[in-house]
Amino acid sequence: MACSPTRHYDRAVRIPSLPPQTLADLADMDRLIRRRLQSDVALVNTVGDYIVASGGKRLRPVLLLLMARAMGYGEAPGHAVAHHTLLAAVVEFIHTATLLHDDVVDESELRRGRQTANAAFGNAASVLVGDFLYSRAFQMMVEVDRMRVMQVLSDATNIIAEGEVLQLMNCNDPDVDEARYLQVIRYKTARLFEAAARLGAILTDAESAHEEAAAEYGRRVGTAFQLIDDVLDYDGNTGDIGKNVGDDLREGKPTLPLIHVMKHGSAEQRRLVRDAIEAGHTDHFDAIMAAITDTGALKYARSRAAEEAAAARTALAALPDSPFRMALFEIADLSVSRDR
Repeated sequence: MACSPTRHYDRAVRIPSLPPQTLADLADMDRLIRRRLQSDVALVNTVGDYIVASGGKRLRPVLLLLMARAMGYGEAPGHAVAHHTLLAAVVEFIHTATLLHDDVVDESELRRGRQTANAAFGNAASVLVGDFLYSRAFQMMVEVDRMRVMQVLSDATNIIAEGEVLQLMNCNDPDVDEARYLQVIRYKTARLFEAAARLGAILTDAESAHEEAAAEYGRRVGTAFQLIDDVLDYDGNTGDIGKNVGDDLREGKPTLPLIHVMKHGSAEQRRLVRDAIEAGHTDHFDAIMAAITDTGALKYARSRAAEEAAAARTALAALPDSPFRMALFEIADLSVSRDR
């Protein structure tokens, strides 16, 4: 099985106190997504409908919508309110395109507890519909007619692709250290979170310091989410997380729990982990889980996620108090406390 870029499982994330205005924004965005998924090509429509029905909590667009509203979007004269839902849909399209491609590279058959698009329709259809989503996203972002928006999204898309390649290079390499691991997260995962939050600030013509605070928030939340995803691969269950527990090890991915064992485990524990990463197998999964437990690897990874979430909350100090800011605080907390 090939080593693919890290997957994301937002389906089970619960954000119970989204402001009514944000819920309305999300409903507008969902309607827009369905309209913009339409194509004269029947297979594009079929796969698109399947993707929409597969769920997902739209976390990246939620950050964009909340950040825009927290900074006063729609209140100042001249704000084109439709632009925030348009860009939220763009961010979701880009994210979904990466998932379609990831599942093909990974030969994955399960995402969000459901058959993947490539398993349902074949690899070729999945890749090509992913390409359609990328190109449709760029068509849509042009409508905002702001070069800064184009710069942020084009840079993010390029960095994400670099992150995919970096993770491929790390695959089956037991000598990957924490710095290399975090670089992949910040490129592949956190960059789109960062771009989403930054775009929310850009839409309000926020001053530079506030834009950077928004970007810092998104980057830190995205990093925390991925750290917890990697913990749950060893500390979750298939029904909750929507994928098979142990997939990362089976794919030869040196995530933080394994990196911690390689640094702090006994010689025998390090040998077991090294062999498993190099071969990409779970033949000694129970022994590796014991090593993860003995070295406190999951506790350490959760503590690193908590540090990222705390930094995200600190970044929100630049924003005025509002229900939108409170929801952003809650997302930072959920990024660490979730168990699925």
